[in-house]
Amino acid sequence: MTNVTKTPEKKRIRRALVAAALAVLEREGWKVARVKGSGKSRVRRISKNGQSQLAVIRTSQDRLLAFPRNQDDTGWLTLDDVQMVVAAVVDDPANPKMAWVHMFPAAEMRDRFDRAYAARRKAGHLIPVGRGLWLALYDDETRSSIQAVGAGAGSAHPPIARVPLDDVAGDGAMPPVPPPTLKGADGDGESFERLTIPEAKRRLARTLDVPETSIRISIDA
Repeated sequence: MTNVTKTPEKKRIRRALVAAALAVLEREGWKVARVKGSGKSRVRRISKNGQSQLAVIRTSQDRLLAFPRNQDDTGWLTLDDVQMVVAAVVDDPANPKMAWVHMFPAAEMRDRFDRAYAARRKAGHLIPVGRGLWLALYDDETRSSIQAVGAGAGSAHPPIARVPLDDVAGDGAMPPVPPPTLKGADGDGESFERLTIPEAKRRLARTLDVPETSIRISIDA
């Protein structure tokens, strides 16, 4: 796991990741507000289309995500109090250039962490209360490896945006980034946002209030 307070560069990247997560939320139409009394946990109230929920902003410089157990060892600090986890993750731990921003349902993440915790305790692992349990975001989940139980949230929920870290200023402020300008068949410039099939399905499911599994997209070229 990465010690994000070890060097000024890691601190800069952490600030950039937080700024990227907040900027992407706003671009996706969410209103973001601080939550009084949340301290340094980076819990935010996000609102959209008349619906409001609590989200926690998490960053990762090693493509792992962690939450600690609470003091009673009955659940997870912060994760138990929110409905959404917004994670900003570097594209390459050795040479980070991009922030990959994900949105994970907190209920699913609690299930992943519960299964991981149970598997590690069953295997005799010592997990001190208050210390984070780490899950790999992009590894395949398998029960043949204790460390892989609960993994794979980043693969199950692809990034909703990829933001160049260089677009984030040193003070954590992020300027608006316009959509790319591409050339059409007639040579005229046309400005539009690139959209993947998974992202299109996710947005349609959210708009229509149906599961993503019910969305089918067919393209006739």
